[in-house]
Amino acid sequence: MIELLVFDADGVLFDSYRSNIAYYNAIFEQLGQPPLNEEEEIASVSMATAQLFARRARGNAALTQRMNQVSSELEFAPFFELLQFPFELRPFMIELKKRYKLGLATNRSATVPALVRHLRLTDTFDAIASARDKNVRPKPAPDILELVLRRADAVGDRSVYVGDSQIDQAAAAAASMHFIGVGTRLQALRRIADLSELPARMDEWFG
Repeated sequence: MIELLVFDADGVLFDSYRSNIAYYNAIFEQLGQPPLNEEEEIASVSMATAQLFARRARGNAALTQRMNQVSSELEFAPFFELLQFPFELRPFMIELKKRYKLGLATNRSATVPALVRHLRLTDTFDAIASARDKNVRPKPAPDILELVLRRADAVGDRSVYVGDSQIDQAAAAAASMHFIGVGTRLQALRRIADLSELPARMDEWFG
């Protein structure tokens, strides 16, 4: 019996590819850094900001500090406007909430509170955990998922994590949660093409 349904953000609730690239390039431009390369663009969808900054800085602590400073001062709203949605999320999530507790577990950090408000989902999530929380390692470590389980007063074997990457799949396994993959970026025992399939598949796979 599944009690808690937990979502990744990027690549699951919305397509953030254009948004994330624009966000990081705006930071790098202010610092005189080149824009994201192709590998970094792909990584920007699933990596935590700290992970991507570390990859770019290559051990340069001063550059990391400058990136964090610019990031903390950047207005998020223009980048949220670049998010692409499969359908209107709020009615979909409200229907799911009639059957399950809902959680959000993401490698996003500073943008999370403003993002949830932008999505109009503040009142739908029973628990939220992210790289913004203190003393957690980003996915693929299980910390963020274990934190969302504690906050939702749930256990892993009665919870499902919905993600779109191998990082998400590894984190779910480490947290002893069921996993459903979204899209074509990974191979998973249970996988859906897009979020619209989720309610029917939950019935099929978990009863």
